Amino acid sequence: MEFINVIERRYSVRSYRPDPVEPEKIQQVLETARLAPTACNLQEFKIIVMKTANRREELKRIYPRDWFSEAPYVLCVCSIPEKCWVRRDNKNYSDVDAAIVMDHIILAATSLDLGTCWIGAFDAQAAREVLGLDDTMEPVVFTPLGYVQGAVPNRVKKPLSDLVINLD
Repeated sequence: MEFINVIERRYSVRSYRPDPVEPEKIQQVLETARLAPTACNLQEFKIIVMKTANRREELKRIYPRDWFSEAPYVLCVCSIPEKCWVRRDNKNYSDVDAAIVMDHIILAATSLDLGTCWIGAFDAQAAREVLGLDDTMEPVVFTPLGYVQGAVPNRVKKPLSDLVINLD
């Protein structure tokens, strides 16, 4: 599949089949995350891969929507802020690095006919408890990972002219 087609096909999936995801597909998705660019190539992140079976109640503490734990897996990208690159004005790039990693995960999953949904509106304290994170790791973003159930919704995006400023 052409890269532009992957980007055009990606959408936030909110309905998943319970079908298992092949281990080789999970490995491919994780490998793309490993290859993601990070500031100064420090790669100060961790990806938590959690099977949802028998963990749905715990996962509802993190994000209460039923579809969040419908897929067979939930992934979380965590940053390690104290070890990430910091710009001269003290801007820590830990969230940026984690976002790039998750974007690679989501696009790779799409290319393998898997669905995902970027989840940033989660309960961070519940995430720390459920995932057993120490104080050095910051949960930044979650996604379910599984096969899509149902039709692709109609997406509305702003026109490019509303998003680009040309400084010719």
